[in-house]
Amino acid sequence: MIWPNDKLTRFEVARIVGARSLQVSLGAPILVKIEQEKFDPVKIAEEEFKECKIPMTIKRTLPNGEVVVVDIKPAIKNWLKDYGGEV
Repeated sequence: MIWPNDKLTRFEVARIVGARSLQVSLGAPILVKIEQEKFDPVKIAEEEFKECKIPMTIKRTLPNGEVVVVDIKPAIKNWLKDYGGEV
């Protein structure tokens, strides 16, 4: 079975949030409004995920070697719908 292009796996979600939190901790621009005294990169990455403001591309390499690019915004929206808005 090939995973649909408009759905994310739990592993992809973890990788997205982890990679984005690393970017934020290293000084990347924050794309959501936060309280200045609460600077937790993981929480910021989760908020960006919930607001579909993750500036990333997902490329899946299938077992046959084919590379599939996933459109991240509909995939995040489907994740949030399926899991009740939780990351």
